[in-house]
Amino acid sequence: MQNRYLVATQETGLSYGEVKHSVTDYFTGFAKVQKILIVPPDISRSNSYAGPIVEMLYHHFPAAEIDILPALGTHMPMSAPEIKKMYGQIPLSKFMVHDWRNDTVEVGRVSANYMRELSQNLLDYDLAVDVSRHVLCPSYDLVISVGQVVPHEVAGFANYTKNIVVGCGGRNMINQSHYLGALYGMERIMGRKDNPVRRLYNYAVQEFLAPVPLVYILTVTTLDKTGLKVEGLSIGVGDELFAKTAALSAQKNMTFLEQPVQKAVVYLDPEKFKTTWVGNKAIYRTRMAIADGGELLIIAPALESCGEDLENDRLIKKFGYLKQNDVLAAVQGDSELGENLSVAAHLIHGSSEGRFKITYAAGKMSREQILSLKYDYMTLDHAREKYDVLTLSEGYNLVQGEEVFFIGNPALGLWTTRERFNN
Repeated sequence: MQNRYLVATQETGLSYGEVKHSVTDYFTGFAKVQKILIVPPDISRSNSYAGPIVEMLYHHFPAAEIDILPALGTHMPMSAPEIKKMYGQIPLSKFMVHDWRNDTVEVGRVSANYMRELSQNLLDYDLAVDVSRHVLCPSYDLVISVGQVVPHEVAGFANYTKNIVVGCGGRNMINQSHYLGALYGMERIMGRKDNPVRRLYNYAVQEFLAPVPLVYILTVTTLDKTGLKVEGLSIGVGDELFAKTAALSAQKNMTFLEQPVQKAVVYLDPEKFKTTWVGNKAIYRTRMAIADGGELLIIAPALESCGEDLENDRLIKKFGYLKQNDVLAAVQGDSELGENLSVAAHLIHGSSEGRFKITYAAGKMSREQILSLKYDYMTLDHAREKYDVLTLSEGYNLVQGEEVFFIGNPALGLWTTRERFNN
Protein backbone atom coordinates (compact mmCIF):
# COMPACT_ATOMS: atom_id res chain seq x y z
CA MET A 1 0.00 0.00 0.00
CA GLN A 2 1.21 3.49 -0.85
CA ASN A 3 1.76 5.84 2.09
CA ARG A 4 -0.90 8.48 2.66
CA TYR A 5 -0.26 12.05 3.82
CA LEU A 6 -3.00 14.48 4.74
CA VAL A 7 -2.18 18.03 5.85
CA ALA A 8 -4.76 20.55 7.09
CA THR A 9 -5.47 23.41 4.70
CA GLN A 10 -7.77 25.29 7.07
CA GLU A 11 -7.07 26.94 10.43
CA THR A 12 -9.55 24.58 12.08
CA GLY A 13 -7.40 21.57 11.17
CA LEU A 14 -8.54 18.30 9.64
CA SER A 15 -12.17 17.44 10.29
CA TYR A 16 -13.32 14.17 11.84
CA GLY A 17 -14.75 13.25 8.43
CA GLU A 18 -11.48 13.89 6.63
CA VAL A 19 -9.54 11.75 9.10
CA LYS A 20 -12.10 8.96 8.97
CA HIS A 21 -12.18 8.92 5.18
CA SER A 22 -8.39 8.69 5.00
CA VAL A 23 -8.22 5.91 7.61
CA THR A 24 -11.03 3.80 6.16
CA ASP A 25 -9.83 4.31 2.60
CA TYR A 26 -6.31 3.12 3.42
CA PHE A 27 -7.48 0.02 5.29
CA THR A 28 -10.04 -1.02 2.67
CA GLY A 29 -7.26 -3.10 1.18
CA PHE A 30 -7.02 -5.12 4.41
CA ALA A 31 -10.59 -6.41 4.36
CA LYS A 32 -9.57 -10.07 4.73
CA VAL A 33 -7.55 -9.74 7.94
CA GLN A 34 -8.97 -11.82 10.78
CA LYS A 35 -6.98 -10.75 13.84
CA ILE A 36 -5.61 -7.26 14.56
CA LEU A 37 -3.50 -5.72 17.30
CA ILE A 38 -3.83 -1.95 17.75
CA VAL A 39 -1.06 -0.19 19.66
CA PRO A 40 -2.23 3.31 20.71
CA PRO A 41 -0.98 5.73 23.41
CA ASP A 42 -2.19 6.01 27.00
CA ILE A 43 -4.16 8.82 28.66
CA SER A 44 -1.07 11.01 29.09
CA ARG A 45 -1.07 11.39 25.29
CA SER A 46 -4.80 11.87 24.81
CA ASN A 47 -4.11 14.97 22.70
CA SER A 48 -2.80 12.64 20.00
CA TYR A 49 -6.33 12.21 18.58
CA ALA A 50 -5.70 8.47 18.92
CA GLY A 51 -9.03 7.97 20.70
CA PRO A 52 -11.22 8.75 17.68
CA ILE A 53 -8.82 6.96 15.31
CA VAL A 54 -8.88 3.73 17.33
CA GLU A 55 -12.68 3.85 17.38
CA MET A 56 -12.64 4.31 13.60
CA LEU A 57 -10.42 1.25 13.22
CA TYR A 58 -12.52 -0.82 15.62
CA HIS A 59 -15.70 -0.18 13.64
CA HIS A 60 -13.96 -0.53 10.26
CA PHE A 61 -13.14 -4.19 10.96
CA PRO A 62 -16.41 -5.55 12.43
CA ALA A 63 -15.63 -9.15 11.49
CA ALA A 64 -12.07 -9.18 12.81
CA GLU A 65 -10.88 -10.12 16.28
CA ILE A 66 -9.28 -6.96 17.69
CA ASP A 67 -6.98 -6.54 20.69
CA ILE A 68 -5.69 -3.20 21.94
CA LEU A 69 -2.34 -2.85 23.71
CA PRO A 70 -1.72 0.72 24.92
CA ALA A 71 1.96 1.58 24.50
CA LEU A 72 2.57 2.27 28.18
CA GLY A 73 6.35 1.93 28.23
CA THR A 74 7.05 2.45 31.94
CA HIS A 75 3.77 4.29 32.58
CA MET A 76 1.12 2.95 34.92
CA PRO A 77 -1.77 0.99 33.38
CA MET A 78 -4.82 2.92 32.27
CA SER A 79 -7.82 2.76 34.60
CA ALA A 80 -11.26 1.78 33.33
CA PRO A 81 -12.50 5.41 33.48
CA GLU A 82 -9.43 6.57 31.53
CA ILE A 83 -10.04 3.94 28.85
CA LYS A 84 -13.69 4.95 28.59
CA LYS A 85 -12.82 8.63 28.39
CA MET A 86 -10.18 8.16 25.70
CA TYR A 87 -11.55 5.22 23.72
CA GLY A 88 -15.28 5.59 24.07
CA GLN A 89 -17.53 2.57 23.81
CA ILE A 90 -14.91 -0.02 22.87
CA PRO A 91 -15.35 -2.90 25.36
CA LEU A 92 -12.84 -2.90 28.21
CA SER A 93 -12.23 -6.59 27.50
CA LYS A 94 -10.42 -5.61 24.29
CA PHE A 95 -7.65 -3.81 26.21
CA MET A 96 -4.48 -5.49 27.42
CA VAL A 97 -1.76 -4.17 29.75
CA HIS A 98 1.87 -3.94 28.72
CA ASP A 99 4.21 -5.22 31.45
CA TRP A 100 7.64 -3.84 30.59
CA ARG A 101 9.41 -5.75 33.35
CA ASN A 102 8.00 -9.26 32.95
CA ASP A 103 6.16 -9.78 29.67
CA THR A 104 8.70 -9.16 26.90
CA VAL A 105 10.77 -11.37 24.60
CA GLU A 106 14.32 -10.76 23.36
CA VAL A 107 14.28 -10.61 19.56
CA GLY A 108 17.93 -9.79 18.86
CA ARG A 109 20.97 -7.82 19.93
CA VAL A 110 22.41 -4.55 18.69
CA SER A 111 26.17 -5.07 18.48
CA ALA A 112 28.64 -3.30 20.73
CA ASN A 113 30.28 -1.88 17.60
CA TYR A 114 27.06 -0.18 16.53
CA MET A 115 26.37 1.03 20.07
CA ARG A 116 29.84 2.62 20.14
CA GLU A 117 29.13 4.28 16.80
CA LEU A 118 25.76 5.61 17.93
CA SER A 119 27.04 6.88 21.28
CA GLN A 120 30.32 8.32 20.00
CA ASN A 121 32.15 5.77 22.16
CA LEU A 122 30.18 6.60 25.33
CA LEU A 123 28.63 3.10 25.50
CA ASP A 124 30.65 -0.05 24.92
CA TYR A 125 28.36 -3.09 25.10
CA ASP A 126 25.69 -4.80 23.06
CA LEU A 127 22.01 -4.15 23.66
CA ALA A 128 19.25 -6.73 23.92
CA VAL A 129 16.11 -5.69 22.03
CA ASP A 130 13.11 -6.89 24.03
CA VAL A 131 9.52 -6.38 22.93
CA SER A 132 6.07 -7.36 24.18
CA ARG A 133 5.16 -10.94 23.33
CA HIS A 134 1.80 -9.62 22.09
CA VAL A 135 3.43 -7.58 19.33
CA LEU A 136 5.33 -10.70 18.26
CA CYS A 137 2.31 -13.02 18.30
CA PRO A 138 2.16 -14.66 14.82
CA SER A 139 -1.62 -14.96 14.90
CA TYR A 140 -2.00 -11.22 14.23
CA ASP A 141 -2.53 -10.49 10.54
CA LEU A 142 -2.04 -6.78 11.15
CA VAL A 143 -0.42 -4.63 13.85
CA ILE A 144 -1.48 -0.97 13.71
CA SER A 145 0.62 1.51 15.68
CA VAL A 146 -1.24 4.76 16.36
CA GLY A 147 0.27 7.87 17.87
CA GLN A 148 1.40 11.47 17.78
CA VAL A 149 4.64 12.85 16.37
CA VAL A 150 5.76 15.72 18.61
CA PRO A 151 9.16 16.96 19.86
CA HIS A 152 10.54 14.56 22.44
CA GLU A 153 13.39 14.63 24.94
CA VAL A 154 14.67 11.10 24.32
CA ALA A 155 13.90 10.37 20.66
CA GLY A 156 13.92 13.87 19.12
CA PHE A 157 10.34 13.36 18.02
CA ALA A 158 7.93 10.91 19.61
CA ASN A 159 6.28 7.87 18.07
CA TYR A 160 6.86 5.74 14.96
CA THR A 161 9.30 2.92 15.89
CA LYS A 162 9.55 4.28 19.46
CA ASN A 163 5.92 3.26 19.98
CA ILE A 164 6.92 -0.37 19.43
CA VAL A 165 10.38 -0.83 20.95
CA VAL A 166 9.82 1.51 23.92
CA GLY A 167 6.06 1.85 24.28
CA CYS A 168 5.85 -1.95 24.01
CA GLY A 169 9.47 -2.55 24.93
CA GLY A 170 11.26 -4.22 27.81
CA ARG A 171 13.65 -3.01 30.45
CA ASN A 172 16.79 -3.50 28.32
CA MET A 173 15.72 -1.31 25.41
CA ILE A 174 14.00 1.25 27.62
CA ASN A 175 16.93 1.59 30.03
CA GLN A 176 19.74 1.63 27.50
CA SER A 177 18.11 3.87 24.90
CA HIS A 178 17.11 6.48 27.47
CA TYR A 179 20.60 6.47 28.89
CA LEU A 180 22.08 6.80 25.40
CA GLY A 181 19.93 9.90 24.86
CA ALA A 182 20.88 11.42 28.20
CA LEU A 183 24.60 10.91 27.60
CA TYR A 184 24.40 12.28 24.07
CA GLY A 185 22.57 15.35 25.37
CA MET A 186 18.90 16.27 25.44
CA GLU A 187 19.54 19.64 23.79
CA ARG A 188 21.23 17.90 20.87
CA ILE A 189 18.25 15.59 20.37
CA MET A 190 14.99 17.47 20.99
CA GLY A 191 13.27 18.61 17.81
CA ARG A 192 15.67 16.70 15.55
CA LYS A 193 14.31 13.80 13.55
CA ASP A 194 17.75 12.26 13.01
CA ASN A 195 19.74 11.43 16.15
CA PRO A 196 21.41 8.38 17.73
CA VAL A 197 18.34 7.25 19.68
CA ARG A 198 16.03 7.45 16.68
CA ARG A 199 18.58 5.55 14.60
CA LEU A 200 18.66 2.87 17.29
CA TYR A 201 14.87 2.49 17.31
CA ASN A 202 14.61 2.35 13.52
CA TYR A 203 17.46 -0.14 13.30
CA ALA A 204 15.91 -2.41 15.93
CA VAL A 205 12.58 -2.57 14.11
CA GLN A 206 14.15 -3.05 10.67
CA GLU A 207 16.60 -5.74 11.79
CA PHE A 208 14.56 -7.72 14.30
CA LEU A 209 10.86 -7.05 13.73
CA ALA A 210 10.59 -7.36 9.95
CA PRO A 211 8.11 -10.30 10.22
CA VAL A 212 5.66 -8.16 12.23
CA PRO A 213 2.93 -6.85 9.85
CA LEU A 214 3.25 -3.25 11.07
CA VAL A 215 1.38 -0.21 9.74
CA TYR A 216 1.75 3.22 11.34
CA ILE A 217 -0.85 5.95 11.78
CA LEU A 218 0.88 9.17 12.81
CA THR A 219 -0.76 12.45 13.78
CA VAL A 220 0.44 16.01 14.31
CA THR A 221 -1.82 18.02 16.59
CA THR A 222 -1.97 21.45 18.20
CA LEU A 223 -4.14 22.87 20.95
CA ASP A 224 -5.51 26.38 21.45
CA LYS A 225 -8.53 27.96 23.11
CA THR A 226 -10.79 26.59 20.38
CA GLY A 227 -9.69 23.04 21.14
CA LEU A 228 -7.55 20.28 19.65
CA LYS A 229 -6.60 20.53 15.99
CA VAL A 230 -5.34 17.72 13.80
CA GLU A 231 -2.73 19.41 11.63
CA GLY A 232 -1.62 16.30 9.78
CA LEU A 233 -2.21 12.57 9.35
CA SER A 234 0.20 10.01 7.87
CA ILE A 235 -0.53 6.34 7.26
CA GLY A 236 1.86 3.69 6.02
CA VAL A 237 5.33 2.30 6.62
CA GLY A 238 8.98 3.29 6.33
CA ASP A 239 11.33 5.96 7.59
CA GLU A 240 10.12 8.48 5.01
CA LEU A 241 6.67 8.36 6.61
CA PHE A 242 8.17 9.41 9.92
CA ALA A 243 10.54 12.00 8.43
CA LYS A 244 7.76 13.82 6.60
CA THR A 245 5.52 13.79 9.66
CA ALA A 246 8.33 15.03 11.92
CA ALA A 247 8.99 17.88 9.50
CA LEU A 248 5.35 18.94 9.84
CA SER A 249 5.54 18.66 13.63
CA ALA A 250 8.62 20.90 13.61
CA GLN A 251 6.54 23.55 11.85
CA LYS A 252 3.51 23.20 14.10
CA ASN A 253 4.89 22.20 17.52
CA MET A 254 8.13 24.15 17.90
CA THR A 255 8.15 27.74 19.19
CA PHE A 256 11.27 29.83 18.63
CA LEU A 257 11.64 32.79 20.96
CA GLU A 258 13.61 35.95 20.28
CA GLN A 259 15.33 35.79 23.65
CA PRO A 260 15.44 33.49 26.70
CA VAL A 261 12.57 33.67 29.19
CA GLN A 262 13.24 34.97 32.70
CA LYS A 263 10.09 33.43 34.23
CA ALA A 264 8.06 30.57 32.81
CA VAL A 265 4.84 29.22 34.30
CA VAL A 266 3.72 25.78 33.12
CA TYR A 267 0.41 24.12 33.98
CA LEU A 268 0.04 20.34 34.24
CA ASP A 269 -3.46 19.06 33.51
CA PRO A 270 -4.49 16.91 36.51
CA GLU A 271 -6.01 14.30 34.21
CA LYS A 272 -2.68 13.61 32.50
CA PHE A 273 0.10 14.55 34.92
CA LYS A 274 0.25 12.83 38.30
CA THR A 275 3.96 12.05 38.52
CA THR A 276 7.21 13.84 37.84
CA TRP A 277 8.05 10.98 35.44
CA VAL A 278 5.49 12.45 33.05
CA GLY A 279 5.09 15.96 34.49
CA ASN A 280 8.74 16.84 34.02
CA LYS A 281 7.92 17.47 30.38
CA ALA A 282 7.45 20.94 31.82
CA ILE A 283 11.22 20.98 32.30
CA TYR A 284 12.34 19.04 29.24
CA ARG A 285 10.36 21.05 26.71
CA THR A 286 11.19 24.50 28.14
CA ARG A 287 14.80 23.97 29.22
CA MET A 288 16.29 25.60 26.12
CA ALA A 289 13.98 28.61 26.45
CA ILE A 290 14.76 29.63 30.04
CA ALA A 291 17.43 32.21 30.77
CA ASP A 292 20.42 31.59 32.99
CA GLY A 293 19.32 32.60 36.48
CA GLY A 294 15.65 32.42 35.47
CA GLU A 295 12.82 30.43 37.03
CA LEU A 296 10.40 27.73 35.95
CA LEU A 297 7.23 27.43 38.05
CA ILE A 298 5.27 24.23 37.50
CA ILE A 299 1.66 24.27 38.70
CA ALA A 300 0.70 20.62 39.17
CA PRO A 301 -2.62 20.08 40.99
CA ALA A 302 -2.57 16.27 40.76
CA LEU A 303 1.13 15.62 41.32
CA GLU A 304 1.32 12.82 43.90
CA SER A 305 4.51 10.85 43.23
CA CYS A 306 7.59 10.56 41.07
CA GLY A 307 7.65 7.29 39.14
CA GLU A 308 4.82 5.58 37.29
CA ASP A 309 6.32 2.35 38.57
CA LEU A 310 6.92 1.66 42.29
CA GLU A 311 10.58 0.72 41.83
CA ASN A 312 11.29 3.76 39.66
CA ASP A 313 9.44 5.95 42.15
CA ARG A 314 11.61 4.69 45.00
CA LEU A 315 14.85 5.28 43.10
CA ILE A 316 13.90 8.80 42.05
CA LYS A 317 13.12 9.70 45.64
CA LYS A 318 16.37 8.09 46.78
CA PHE A 319 18.54 10.36 44.63
CA GLY A 320 16.50 13.40 43.61
CA TYR A 321 17.16 15.36 40.43
CA LEU A 322 20.92 15.85 40.20
CA LYS A 323 23.34 17.45 37.77
CA GLN A 324 24.56 15.11 35.05
CA ASN A 325 28.02 14.52 36.54
CA ASP A 326 26.47 13.64 39.90
CA VAL A 327 24.11 11.17 38.22
CA LEU A 328 26.97 9.55 36.31
CA ALA A 329 28.89 9.16 39.56
CA ALA A 330 25.82 7.64 41.22
CA VAL A 331 25.44 5.15 38.36
CA GLN A 332 29.02 4.00 38.95
CA GLY A 333 28.66 3.87 42.71
CA ASP A 334 25.16 2.46 43.18
CA SER A 335 24.24 -0.90 41.66
CA GLU A 336 20.50 -0.21 41.86
CA LEU A 337 20.74 2.92 39.74
CA GLY A 338 23.25 1.23 37.46
CA GLU A 339 20.66 -1.45 36.72
CA ASN A 340 17.89 1.09 36.11
CA LEU A 341 19.42 3.45 33.58
CA SER A 342 16.11 4.91 32.40
CA VAL A 343 15.79 6.35 35.91
CA ALA A 344 19.32 7.73 35.67
CA ALA A 345 18.42 9.34 32.35
CA HIS A 346 15.24 10.76 33.87
CA LEU A 347 17.21 12.32 36.74
CA ILE A 348 19.54 14.01 34.26
CA HIS A 349 16.64 15.27 32.16
CA GLY A 350 14.83 16.65 35.20
CA SER A 351 17.66 18.91 36.33
CA SER A 352 18.42 22.45 35.19
CA GLU A 353 22.14 21.72 35.73
CA GLY A 354 22.05 24.63 38.17
CA ARG A 355 21.31 27.05 35.34
CA PHE A 356 17.84 28.15 36.50
CA LYS A 357 15.49 27.55 39.43
CA ILE A 358 12.73 24.96 39.23
CA THR A 359 9.76 25.45 41.56
CA TYR A 360 6.96 22.94 41.92
CA ALA A 361 3.50 23.85 43.20
CA ALA A 362 2.30 20.31 43.78
CA GLY A 363 -1.22 19.47 44.84
CA LYS A 364 -0.50 16.14 46.55
CA MET A 365 3.16 16.27 47.57
CA SER A 366 4.50 18.02 50.65
CA ARG A 367 7.11 20.73 50.87
CA GLU A 368 9.56 18.22 52.34
CA GLN A 369 9.03 15.80 49.47
CA ILE A 370 9.55 18.45 46.80
CA LEU A 371 12.66 19.87 48.48
CA SER A 372 14.14 16.36 48.78
CA LEU A 373 13.92 16.10 44.98
CA LYS A 374 16.21 19.16 44.75
CA TYR A 375 13.38 21.45 43.61
CA ASP A 376 11.99 24.61 45.20
CA TYR A 377 8.46 24.57 46.60
CA MET A 378 5.41 26.83 46.45
CA THR A 379 1.99 26.00 47.80
CA LEU A 380 -0.60 25.22 45.18
CA ASP A 381 -2.97 27.84 46.61
CA HIS A 382 -0.33 30.56 46.43
CA ALA A 383 0.59 29.62 42.85
CA ARG A 384 -3.03 29.58 41.73
CA GLU A 385 -3.76 32.87 43.45
CA LYS A 386 -0.83 34.61 41.81
CA TYR A 387 -1.01 32.90 38.41
CA ASP A 388 -4.57 32.15 37.36
CA VAL A 389 -4.14 29.56 34.64
CA LEU A 390 -7.73 30.12 33.48
CA THR A 391 -6.99 33.71 32.52
CA LEU A 392 -3.38 33.50 31.36
CA SER A 393 -2.77 33.46 27.62
CA GLU A 394 -0.28 31.18 25.91
CA GLY A 395 2.99 33.04 25.68
CA TYR A 396 3.89 36.32 27.38
CA ASN A 397 1.66 37.80 30.09
CA LEU A 398 2.06 40.68 32.52
CA VAL A 399 1.09 39.54 36.04
CA GLN A 400 1.22 42.20 38.75
CA GLY A 401 4.02 43.94 36.91
CA GLU A 402 5.95 40.69 36.32
CA GLU A 403 6.43 39.35 32.80
CA VAL A 404 5.82 35.59 32.65
CA PHE A 405 5.73 33.16 29.77
CA PHE A 406 2.79 30.74 30.15
CA ILE A 407 2.48 27.24 28.70
CA GLY A 408 -0.77 25.40 29.24
CA ASN A 409 0.36 21.98 27.97
CA PRO A 410 4.08 21.20 27.73
CA ALA A 411 3.42 17.83 26.09
CA LEU A 412 2.41 19.47 22.82
CA GLY A 413 5.56 21.35 21.95
CA LEU A 414 9.13 22.49 22.35
CA TRP A 415 10.13 26.03 23.28
CA THR A 416 13.62 27.34 22.57
CA THR A 417 15.64 30.17 21.09
CA ARG A 418 17.20 29.71 17.66
CA GLU A 419 20.64 30.37 19.09
CA ARG A 420 20.36 27.54 21.60
CA PHE A 421 18.70 25.18 19.14
CA ASN A 422 21.36 25.76 16.51
CA ASN A 423 24.20 25.38 18.97
